[in-house]
Amino acid sequence: MPKLRRMAASVVVLALSVSGTALAGSTAHADTPRGGAGSERVAATAAVPDVSLAGVKSHLSEFQQIADANGGNRAHGEPGYKASVDYVRAELDAAGYDTALQTFSYFGETGYNLIADWPGGNPDEVLMAGAHLDSVSAGSGINDNGSGSAGILEVALEVSRQDLQPDKHLRFAWWGAEELGLVGSEHYVDSLSSAQRQEITGYYNFDMIGSPNAGYFVYDGDDSDGTGSGPGPDGSAYLEDVLEEYFATIDVPTRGTDFDGRSDYGPFIRVGIPAGGTFTGAEGHKTQTEASLWGGTAGQAYDPCYHSGCDDLGNIDDTTLDRNADAIAYAMWTVGGTQSANDFSVSLSPTSGAVTAGGSVSTTVSTTTTRGGAQTVQLSAQGLPSGVTAEFAPTTVTSGESATLTLTASADAPSANSSVTVTGDGSESSTAATYGLTVNGTSSCSGENSATGTLSSGDRVVQPDGSYFQAPDGTHTACLDGPDGADFDLYLQKWDGWSWADVDSSTSAGPDEEISYNGSSGYYRYQVHAYSGSGSYTVGWDAP
Repeated sequence: MPKLRRMAASVVVLALSVSGTALAGSTAHADTPRGGAGSERVAATAAVPDVSLAGVKSHLSEFQQIADANGGNRAHGEPGYKASVDYVRAELDAAGYDTALQTFSYFGETGYNLIADWPGGNPDEVLMAGAHLDSVSAGSGINDNGSGSAGILEVALEVSRQDLQPDKHLRFAWWGAEELGLVGSEHYVDSLSSAQRQEITGYYNFDMIGSPNAGYFVYDGDDSDGTGSGPGPDGSAYLEDVLEEYFATIDVPTRGTDFDGRSDYGPFIRVGIPAGGTFTGAEGHKTQTEASLWGGTAGQAYDPCYHSGCDDLGNIDDTTLDRNADAIAYAMWTVGGTQSANDFSVSLSPTSGAVTAGGSVSTTVSTTTTRGGAQTVQLSAQGLPSGVTAEFAPTTVTSGESATLTLTASADAPSANSSVTVTGDGSESSTAATYGLTVNGTSSCSGENSATGTLSSGDRVVQPDGSYFQAPDGTHTACLDGPDGADFDLYLQKWDGWSWADVDSSTSAGPDEEISYNGSSGYYRYQVHAYSGSGSYTVGWDAP
């Protein structure tokens, strides 16, 4: 992992439906279309293996021996890096993978990315896992990032040993020159056409997964922490959820880590590809709270040998490495799914809508047989907001047929902004699609005057209706009812003859605000600010 540098993430909306991508400029080819937008597979999952810690450490021993025999490092442009690539490729070739070597040039030296595809799986859906293979020139780079490289290698070999037949096509990647600024992964992403980029819709990144004073960090795909660069592209939250689910099964709490551009997920999220992964800490220092959560020593670096000569075989915590290797397997097995003889897809049209309290909104639920024969599908909806009911007509279809979903909001339904999951449970497989529902509901906030609307995070709006009102001397009272979980603020502004000036405000950390202001006559208006979070709001006010 290179030292901290900021990278902006370009976020576009994509479905978590992953498809094969050709490696531009290489000898491997896979030119397949993208899966249907709005669809998320809930595939059956084969038993997840317990990845061998001894196997992972055997790869680390090989990396150490390679470094020792080649000037003490495995850095870009040095013989130790190419020897590392050759070792990993030989392991994968022997295990039955289709491997391809992509070359690039940086600082006058030839660099290498190694791409390995596991034969089989749905060619319209590809799940990737990657790690950088290079070290810094100061040392052998066993934690940074021999650990991630060895972890995904042992998982890839376990796929072969199990003869896994996943629903998705699996692809593994080892990147070059990451320590010089994500050069290898940038080259890979930049070499792809727009269509090829669209085909990759899920990438897991594993960088430094065995730190000796470890933290258990999972990339914050949904920006639930509310810090840093914001959420990853649509689908990243699902990748995060799967990893958090694994750590919950072994009673290890996790914390989010920001998509700050420090590792090889950066080029992927830049072009809108969902990403996730784990990280156990670099030069940052463990807090007392984290030491209470995970053990270790507060006030010391997660990896005291970060980017130094002591990052060798003694710089690995076995328990941390073992848990993270198992997390990689859990993610690949769970998201990859298991093939069934017969399969189908679910799609929605439209994929989003709004409903007012007391009203209803509808969408068409279409099913398509994608493999084998048709099967009976039971339709259901999950994640309904308070006061909303769902009705399918019909509730059961044969794949290939359609139904109508009607969402009805009661007269007293509160405002909400929700993702409703529409699930099709078939006799052999299940699949789901997501519907974005906005409820413009009732509010406890009222006054002689009121206005409603919807804001995205960071947006502002002026009420009433982008205009203003004239008021005599007296007291102004107002309230704001924002969406749950968001931070909306309310400002009262007065025209001072030159500009609009704030004369009162309510800026708590929650969604609801109140103002009471005693002012002189003049022209006034209210401004609503979505400080963080998005959704519908109601503002009510009384003028003097």
